Amino acid sequence: MAGDERPHAKGKVRAGDVTQRVGIEVMEARGVNVEELREKLIDAVAAEFTTYYYYTILRMYLAGNEDYKEICEDARLEDRAHFELMTPRIYELGGSIPYDIRQFADRASCPDAYLPGTGDGQHAPEMGNGSGPKAEEILEVLLEAERCAIRTWSEVCDLTAGGKDPRTYGLAARILNEEIEHEAWFIELLSMERDGVVRPSGHFRRGEPGDAPYSKNRPLYNP
Repeated sequence: MAGDERPHAKGKVRAGDVTQRVGIEVMEARGVNVEELREKLIDAVAAEFTTYYYYTILRMYLAGNEDYKEICEDARLEDRAHFELMTPRIYELGGSIPYDIRQFADRASCPDAYLPGTGDGQHAPEMGNGSGPKAEEILEVLLEAERCAIRTWSEVCDLTAGGKDPRTYGLAARILNEEIEHEAWFIELLSMERDGVVRPSGHFRRGEPGDAPYSKNRPLYNP
């Protein structure tokens, strides 16, 4: 080309300027409120991080229900994968997760998934006859946590769809795929455990715990 004036060689960001990001510039040109999106992503990954923590406790108390524990473990580790997948995007957008974990947990977009019978996490569970929380009570907590996650990531997808922010949309859609699966799993388990009604989820065993078929980033292999 004459003078090497290629159409995308230059833009509003001056050459060598490291205080601006073209990735943000093009999003804003498409109508994305980047600051709002960034804050929502912080809230969303905080929810994934705290859910991972609470699922660790919930899983422990599914004693005697090893099939339930295995499925809870899949959801637990996949929520951690969601945190790992989306957190770098916050930094790409010029943001940061809070430097204080207490502040981070308080920002979670979903309620704390407390173990039933602990007075919202204030004490050990009321053991009663020694059985601890019932499986159906734990499954109800797991189910509602997944539903909150679906609402959260659906909102992120809505904010970034239609080519406005393909990168964030792609990551959020990967997470949403798994959250929808998780809801279906816990509907199936709770429905049978509590109501004696079969509502199949289509679930089959992951290849390994936390396999995260959509959200886990795996090394590329080139034979």
